[in-house]
Amino acid sequence: MTRILIADDEADIREVVREYGELNGYEIDEAADGMEAIEEVKNNQYDLVVLDVMMPKLDGFSACRRIREICDVPVIMLSARTEEYDKLFGFELGVDDYVTKPFSPKELMARIKVILERGKRTPSNILRFEGLEIDVAGRLVKVDGRRADLTPKEIDLLLYMVQNLNIALSRQKLLEEVWNYDYYGDDRTVDTHVKMLRHNLGRYRDHIVTVRGMGYKFEA
Repeated sequence: MTRILIADDEADIREVVREYGELNGYEIDEAADGMEAIEEVKNNQYDLVVLDVMMPKLDGFSACRRIREICDVPVIMLSARTEEYDKLFGFELGVDDYVTKPFSPKELMARIKVILERGKRTPSNILRFEGLEIDVAGRLVKVDGRRADLTPKEIDLLLYMVQNLNIALSRQKLLEEVWNYDYYGDDRTVDTHVKMLRHNLGRYRDHIVTVRGMGYKFEA
């Protein structure tokens, strides 16, 4: 189910967004200020975040900046201020849309739908397995929106396994294809790299399955 966070210090607004969001089939979480919003994003995976600009403890712009350091979740800003400067500043921070208060809940839901649909139209060279995102062409791997710190050989290994999805690959085959040479000695090289790769994939490590007595495979 699509999960959305609404951060606003006005309980009435949070309640309205929750009601309309649930009517549209979304799971809605709430935060009453910017700091709480950041903690929610740290501890949960969201498909979209709605942030009010004027919030206690930490304003929406500052919260957006901090959230952008954590993940690439789409963000919609809410504000009672209509100055062009505010909107431009928000877009410079990477905000996906800007809605002025008072707003129509139906319009907000329509804007949310557009952004979510846009996110689904990803290029074919980007593969997703839950919160694991693999950009094949860009050789970039993200775990829950954060870039994974993989070595070039770990990326080579992951890409080869993903391109042979659900196929059991022997250690010898992996050595030949990933390391590009025939290797007849100690095949612990593969085991060591798989161990490091699993560590860097965090909670998605179990996608790499050990095939007893043979090697490994990447399971969707």
